[in-house]
Amino acid sequence: MSELFNEVDEDLRREQLKKIWEKYSLLIILVAILIVGGVGGWRAYSYFEAKKAAEAGAAFDKASELSEQNKPAEAEAAFTKLAAEAPSGYRTMARLRAAGEAAKRDVAAAVKLYDEVIADNTVGASEKDLARVRAGALLVETTPYDTLLSKLEPATSATSTYRHSARELLALAAWKANNAGETRKWVDLISNDGETPSSIRTRAEALQALLPPAAKS
Repeated sequence: MSELFNEVDEDLRREQLKKIWEKYSLLIILVAILIVGGVGGWRAYSYFEAKKAAEAGAAFDKASELSEQNKPAEAEAAFTKLAAEAPSGYRTMARLRAAGEAAKRDVAAAVKLYDEVIADNTVGASEKDLARVRAGALLVETTPYDTLLSKLEPATSATSTYRHSARELLALAAWKANNAGETRKWVDLISNDGETPSSIRTRAEALQALLPPAAKS
């Protein structure tokens, strides 16, 4: 008797499955196609992204080689091309390197390129601070202290990766402007930061020794 009931149940299940298939077969097939297509599309996307990254890495290395071979014009052109075409991971690095190559021929042009990086909201804070410091290094000999301060001060915060270099540049700029108070302020920040590199700390101590007695710590 139980076998008979089992056969009836099996027939009912087959009948239900048949009805479901007849009603939803196109939808089931479509969903299956979408799943397979989606997996294939993601794999294709991942492959092409990896390929683009590899190509960008090779192009970046080639541009770096041009720089090492003392071919600044060619290196700048290569980095500029990479900045326009590369995936986002390489784009900002290429822009910074292009500005560095431009500095060898035209400081103003290089500073303009650094300023464009600083003003770009898609660029990370660390890369912006690096652009500030590199621009500041180009300007420290010729730019008034207050102007340099407005450019570099955002990079001097306690969380900035490049705060040590930014503070040193501002200390030097203040000293060149005969502003002993500001010089002392930056020297003190350098001295009191436990993470200040020893080379920067040594130079700050030497600068402090040049200050008039009233301005010394």
